[in-house]
Amino acid sequence: MSAPANLRRFPGVRAAAWAFFAYLYIPIVVLLVLAFNAGSTATIWGGFSLRWFGVVLNNPDILRAAKNSLIVASVSSVVATVMAIPAAIGMARRRFRGQAAVSALIALPLVVPEVVTAVATLLFFTAIALPLGLFTIILAHVVFCIPFAYLPIRARLEGMDASLGEAASDLYATPWRAFRRVTLPLLWHGILSGLMLAFIISLDDFVITFFVSGAGATTLPIYIYGMIRIGVTPEVNAISALMLLISIVFVALSWVVGRARS
Repeated sequence: MSAPANLRRFPGVRAAAWAFFAYLYIPIVVLLVLAFNAGSTATIWGGFSLRWFGVVLNNPDILRAAKNSLIVASVSSVVATVMAIPAAIGMARRRFRGQAAVSALIALPLVVPEVVTAVATLLFFTAIALPLGLFTIILAHVVFCIPFAYLPIRARLEGMDASLGEAASDLYATPWRAFRRVTLPLLWHGILSGLMLAFIISLDDFVITFFVSGAGATTLPIYIYGMIRIGVTPEVNAISALMLLISIVFVALSWVVGRARS
């Protein structure tokens, strides 16, 4: 059997990889640097300062939008995770006809363009005459976040020994008791990982939120979009840097927890 080809030996692969990562991450690094700009313009460096972070944290409109984002992300991620747990357990423990189709249906929000999901959700809310607001944002985010909560839980179940549940049944444990005392403790890392991933996806979402939000339901991404329509300011850089930091922390924690072993 021949050895697998080493892509690094092909000419231009290394340069293309460096160009890709530079294109992807240099703008983010520039944004982070300019967030600490002491000047009054967003793109001209005027010295190091935390001034604009103070401006952001003392802006009541920004704080109100951040509160709405936290409410939406917290509720939708918890509900999505609670719904993903039985779905993952049912898909992992039983084999049935059409299982592949059900798996594809659960993962559909990851495949369908987000703008299509947003428009379809808006049309549905309009058809049932449901007023747009935080409640509609939460409903839309729950559906969108289920796959993100489901995948880490399903991955954790794949690595579990199914005989543990069978052993609990042999010891006269009821299905609920076996789940609570055996499955849930072993599954906890996957649940927590999926919860954090769903939380950050909901917190950062713009497209779906933009379509299904109503008056008084402005989240932080929507507020930032409204600010940049009149021009990029150092305040926008500071807000973006804070959101980026929160996203990195939650994604890193989700990855670490997902790899943990009890």
